[in-house]
Amino acid sequence: MNRRQFLFRSVVAATGFEGVLRAEPQDGVDALGIVDTHQHLWNLSRFRLPWLKAGGELTRDYTMADYQKATEGLRIAKAIYMEVAVAREQKLAEAEHVVKICADKNNPTCAAVIGGFVLESSFKDYILQFKGNPYIKGVRHGLNNQKQLEDDQLIQNLRLLGSLDMSFDLLVPPGLIGQAAKLVERCGDTRFILDHCGNADPLAFAGNLDWGRKPQHHADQWKRDVDTLASRTNVICKISGIIARVPKGRATTEVLAPVVRHCLDAFGPDRVVFGSDWPVCTRGAPLRVWTGLLRKIVRNRSVKERSKLFRTNAIRFYGLA
Repeated sequence: MNRRQFLFRSVVAATGFEGVLRAEPQDGVDALGIVDTHQHLWNLSRFRLPWLKAGGELTRDYTMADYQKATEGLRIAKAIYMEVAVAREQKLAEAEHVVKICADKNNPTCAAVIGGFVLESSFKDYILQFKGNPYIKGVRHGLNNQKQLEDDQLIQNLRLLGSLDMSFDLLVPPGLIGQAAKLVERCGDTRFILDHCGNADPLAFAGNLDWGRKPQHHADQWKRDVDTLASRTNVICKISGIIARVPKGRATTEVLAPVVRHCLDAFGPDRVVFGSDWPVCTRGAPLRVWTGLLRKIVRNRSVKERSKLFRTNAIRFYGLA
């Protein structure tokens, strides 16, 4: 055991994540490498992220070198960059920047989902700049109210994405998942991804825990809405994000499993993909802890199903080489 491994194990023990390091699969599920479908990177001297709170734990640069250090030993073979909600005037610059990252074969990032103002008529000219670009696979823009989800301009722009063979990431609050199902149905030729298990709050499924706050939604309503959305065959689910909602040191398989298992069962083995949500995931635990906990949650599923979750579904969905 080298010094870095020793230090990490010490941190894991101190924060209550004992046993996670033993979650590495022994049957070669990820022998060919994991695909991380939700990687964030940012350089605050280059881009401004208005959502970052000054002095917060994420208010620093998170570089490719940082990501590679965080994923050391996890067999991450490919990663898909996810837009980081830069300032409005920097959307195009962010997209052009990440194309250069993807073209560099010395790092795992091979594709990207970029930001774009899908509620505006200017979106068409913006996205057509990337028509046929081998690295740009889709677009994400947060949608926060029902009126947005019913917007005719949004529908038109999302249908355009479908015609360009690009996808759209659904980043919506739990209370809008049911409405998102109607949106997905209206854009039948466009592929959608439900981010972060529909922003599920693990606390909603474990009411006996004291996290100093109330659950952000009702578990039963979330389940019904996820089932409704999953019935639309042009949407998949990203198993990601939920650990960031758990207080540090409190994440366990028991806390996370109800959300993960419902999503896996609702969408089925062919429509789920793994995402790290790094570095946002570190609000709850280090990336390797999240990965280890997820592996433990799914360890009783077949090798084929686990391979689809961690690798093959992403390769097929995003058309990765």
